[in-house]
Amino acid sequence: MREINRRDLAKGLGVAATVLAGDVLSAGNAVAAPIDQSFPNGFRWGCATAAYQIEGAVNEDGRGPTNWDVFCKTPGKVANGDTGDVACDSYHLYPRDIQLLKDLGVGTYRMSIAWSRIFPEGRGKPNQKGIDYYNRVIDALLAAGIDPYVTMFHWDYPVALAGGWQNRDTALAFADYAGFMAGKLSDRVRHFMTVNELRCFTDLSYMQGLHAPGLRLPPAQVNQVRHHGVLAHGLGVQAIRAHAKAGAKVGLADNTTIYTPAIETAEHIAAARKATREMNAMFLTAIMEGRYIDEYLQQEGANAPKVQPGDMAAIGSPLDFVALNIYAPEWVRADDSAKGYAVVPHIGSSPRMASPWLVVGPEVAYWGVRHVSELWRPKELYISENGASADDPVTNGRIDDVDRVMYLRNYVGQFRRAVAEGYPLKGYFLWSLMDNFEWADGYTKRFGIHYVDFKTQTRTPKLSAAWYKEVIRQNRIV
Repeated sequence: MREINRRDLAKGLGVAATVLAGDVLSAGNAVAAPIDQSFPNGFRWGCATAAYQIEGAVNEDGRGPTNWDVFCKTPGKVANGDTGDVACDSYHLYPRDIQLLKDLGVGTYRMSIAWSRIFPEGRGKPNQKGIDYYNRVIDALLAAGIDPYVTMFHWDYPVALAGGWQNRDTALAFADYAGFMAGKLSDRVRHFMTVNELRCFTDLSYMQGLHAPGLRLPPAQVNQVRHHGVLAHGLGVQAIRAHAKAGAKVGLADNTTIYTPAIETAEHIAAARKATREMNAMFLTAIMEGRYIDEYLQQEGANAPKVQPGDMAAIGSPLDFVALNIYAPEWVRADDSAKGYAVVPHIGSSPRMASPWLVVGPEVAYWGVRHVSELWRPKELYISENGASADDPVTNGRIDDVDRVMYLRNYVGQFRRAVAEGYPLKGYFLWSLMDNFEWADGYTKRFGIHYVDFKTQTRTPKLSAAWYKEVIRQNRIV
C-alpha cells in the first residue's frame, strides 16, 4: 500500500490538527495550537473522605453509638457482615493519611465530623475528647498547608436520637450540633458543608431500605423524612452563620440527579435542564428556591410533606457555595409529553465501573455544573465528590488502575470544559483519598487512589494517585 502523504492527509482533514505517529500534522503552513487542558490559577484540588468510612475507633474516647453501628450488626444488611468498627483506623493513623495528602500536593481536604463523637446522645453535654480529636486533625492539616472543608453530617447520627430522620426534632438537634462545632472550628475552618447527599440518607435509608436504618416507609412518610432532611440543612446554615466567625462560608454537598441531554441540541438541552429542576424538587430545588415547586406538590398530592411556618424560609437560606457529588448520569430526550421530556433508562450494555450503579457518562460532569449554574446562579460551585470503584488487583506490589485513570481523566476533562465556558467551578475533591468502608457494600468496593490492606492498614499509592499528583502539579489534565 502506498504510504499516505502527511501533508495530503492534513489537507483532507482541514486546518484542525490531528496526530499521526506522534507528529503534529499541519495544513499548508498552518499548525494548530495544542488544546489547552489547564485550569485557572487558584483552582482548588483536593480529596474527600467521611468519618464513619475511615475513622474506626467506634468505642473510644466517649463516642456514642450510631445508626450505622446498629445497621452493620444487623444480619444481611452489609456485604460479608462488614462494619466500620476499624475501617482505615484513621482515628489513630490520621498523621499518616495527612502525609498521603501532602505527598499528592493537594491544597484542600474534605472531611466529615462524627456527630456522636461530639454529642454522644445527639445533644446535651458535649464530649471534650471528641472536640479535641478534630482540633488535632484540623491543626495537623493546616500545618501541612492543607485547607479543611468540613461536612457536618455524612450519614452517621447518634442512635440516641429516637426515630432518626422520621423525627422532626432530629433536624433541630442537628442545627444545635452544627452551630456548636462551627463556633469551635471557624477560627481555622473557612468552609462548612451542612449535610451530604440528601437523597441517600433519606430515600436509600427510609424508602428503599438499603442503608441505615433500613426502612421501607410509605410515600407520605418518605416525603416527611425528606422534608426533615432539607430542614436540617436550612437550620444548620442558620446555626453555622450565627456561631461561626466572620468570613466562614456555608454550603452543602448534594448528589443532585443530573439529567444529561442525549443529543446536544437546544430542545434536548432544555428538556434536560427542566428535568434536573423537577426531579430534584424535594431536595436541591427546594433549597435553592425556598419552596416546593407546584409540579412536585401536584404530583405528591395528599402525600406531600407537612410544612410548618418558617420551614421554607430556613430551607431556602442563602448559600455561599453549592457542592455537587457527581458520578453517573441520567439521560433525557425531549418529547411531546406534558412534561416535555423522557428519561432514557440505562441498558445492560451501558459502560460501568466495578459498582453496578456506576454507569460511566463523563458528560454528566459538564452538565451538572452547567444546569445548576443556569438554574440557580450559585456564587461558587465545587465538586465535593467524583471518583470510581475498580477491581484494583495487586501485581508485584503495584496497583495499575488504568480504568480509574480513564474514568477520572474523562470526567475532569468535562469539568474543565465547564470552567472554560465561565461557570463558577472553584475546586474539585476526588473520592476518595483511600479505600474505605463503602456502606452497604462493606469492603467489597474500592474507590481510593491509595490501596488499603485492611489487615495491616498499609496504604499503597495506585497509578491513579500518580496521575492525580501530576494533574495537581501541572494544574491541567495529563
